[in-house]
Amino acid sequence: MSERTPQSSMFDVLHVDDRLIAVNKREGVISIPDRTNSGGSLVEELRREFSQNIYIVHRLDKEVSGVILFARDAATHRSLSRLFSSRVVKKVYRALLHGSIAGTGGTVDKPVREFGSGRMGIDELRGKQSRTDFDVIERLPASTLVKAYPRTGRRHQIRVHFYSIGHPIVGDVRYGDRLAQSAFPRLMLHAEEIAFSLPSGETLRVSAPLPATFLDVVDRMRSSEADRGTRSSGLS
Repeated sequence: MSERTPQSSMFDVLHVDDRLIAVNKREGVISIPDRTNSGGSLVEELRREFSQNIYIVHRLDKEVSGVILFARDAATHRSLSRLFSSRVVKKVYRALLHGSIAGTGGTVDKPVREFGSGRMGIDELRGKQSRTDFDVIERLPASTLVKAYPRTGRRHQIRVHFYSIGHPIVGDVRYGDRLAQSAFPRLMLHAEEIAFSLPSGETLRVSAPLPATFLDVVDRMRSSEADRGTRSSGLS
């Protein structure tokens, strides 16, 4: 008999087998318990739904949606942790950035460290080496949709890197003008895909579709910017 696929308001199951679970996390859900949490983390929900211990491999920020992996046994946890630490896991994120980025893409290669109260920043002397590559997907008049490929796994890396080049992620109240950013309903960062090699040599690729909350903001910005262009041209 096949295993029942749990349903939850916190996640959608993307992949499940005897060794691991991949889910599409909703934005606003914390990956692991914190000091203010009272049983409302993703890993705790998975443990309840699957009725077993679930091992944490990596995490996503509370404000970020998308694919996240968990191990179902200690051996798989060790194996996946080694893959992540050796940087052979390929990760793809979708982000909407303020401003227009010239060209078809680029690289942000700047060292990152924590400055206190959970805020990260660039520090050329004491920061840890961090690199994010990106491709431009769509350029709107006041924003740019990109795919980002973090080659290292520092906390808030993608958010800090784009902020450092003058293009903060839309809706990021931590890295950007708080008043302007709070006008958006969510942080426009989504973990779209994870891929890595299995012991058999096969590649496991798990993709998380963009949620409606992300697509709605993109559509809203397209529409508002198009309307603004029409009004300025005198066609309305």
